[in-house]
Amino acid sequence: MPPIPPPRASGFTKTTPVPLYWAAYGPEGAPRLLVLHGGPGAHHDYLLPQMLALAARYELIFYDQRGGGQSKTEDRSPITWETHVADLALVARELAGEPLSIVGYSWGGLLTLLYAVEAFERRSEGGPIPTRLVLIDPAPVTRSLRAQFEANFGERQAGASVQRLREELAESGLRERDAEAYRQRAFELSVAGYFADPRRARDLTPFRVIGRVQQQVWESLGDFDLLQRVEQVDCPVLILHGRHDPIPLEASEALARALPDARLVVLEQSGHVPYVEEPDTLFREIERFLETAPVQAR
Repeated sequence: MPPIPPPRASGFTKTTPVPLYWAAYGPEGAPRLLVLHGGPGAHHDYLLPQMLALAARYELIFYDQRGGGQSKTEDRSPITWETHVADLALVARELAGEPLSIVGYSWGGLLTLLYAVEAFERRSEGGPIPTRLVLIDPAPVTRSLRAQFEANFGERQAGASVQRLREELAESGLRERDAEAYRQRAFELSVAGYFADPRRARDLTPFRVIGRVQQQVWESLGDFDLLQRVEQVDCPVLILHGRHDPIPLEASEALARALPDARLVVLEQSGHVPYVEEPDTLFREIERFLETAPVQAR
C-alpha cells in the first residue's frame, strides 16, 4: 500500500469551541468535498490513501472530529451527537463554504444525515444547507438496525475464518520476532469482520477509537429513529452499501426509500470498507453522481 502523502494544507479550526485538526488534499479551487470519517471517536487518516482517488478532480477537506485523532481535548464534558452536529456546522462554514457537498463514511454518514436534518429543519440557522450528499456504508439510522449490525459483527469476529487467522498469528511466533508487525496484525484481526474477505484488512490504515467518545455519542442518541425525519432532506443523495457489510443492507434500503431524492448502489464485492475492497467501482459511482447531481441554489 502506498504511503499517505502530506496534505496540501492543514491546520486547526478557529471558529469551533475546541480547535479541530483539518487537512486539505487536491487542487485548490476545484469543487470542494467535505469528507467525514467514521467512529465516533476515530480520526480521518484511516480513509487514506485510498480516498485520495477523488483528489484528482476535487478538493477534499478532512477533519478529525472532536475527541479523536489530533482533535483530542482535555475538556471532559460529554461529547454527544449534538456536539458533533454543532461542530460540523462551524467546520462547514469555515472550511467548505457553499455549495456544500458532503461525503460521509460509516458513522460519518449518520453524522451527515443528522446535520442535514437539522439544517433543513432550521433553514436559516447554523451551517450551510447541503446541496449533495454521498453516504458510504452509513451507520444505521435506527437503534434496532444498529443492534442487528452489532450482532452481525460479533458473529463475524467469532466465525471460523477469523478464528483461523487468530490461530495462525498465535502460532507464528511473530510477537517475539517483530512486536510492531504483531501489533499491526492484531489490529487487522480486530477489524476483519468488516470485510468481505477478512484478509483484505491488511490494506486498511490502522486507527484508534477513543472509547469514551464513542460511548458518549451512542448513548446520547438513545433509542433513535431518523427514518421519518430524513424525509426533509431535500437534496440529491447517493448511498453506497457493500453487499457483505455487517450493517444490514436493509438499513440503506430503508434510508433510500425514506429520502426524497436518493439512489442506492450495492457494491457486490465489498463489506464495510469498499474504498479498500472495491475502490474502482466506488469512486466511479461517486464521480458519476457528482457530475450529474445538480448543485441547487439555496
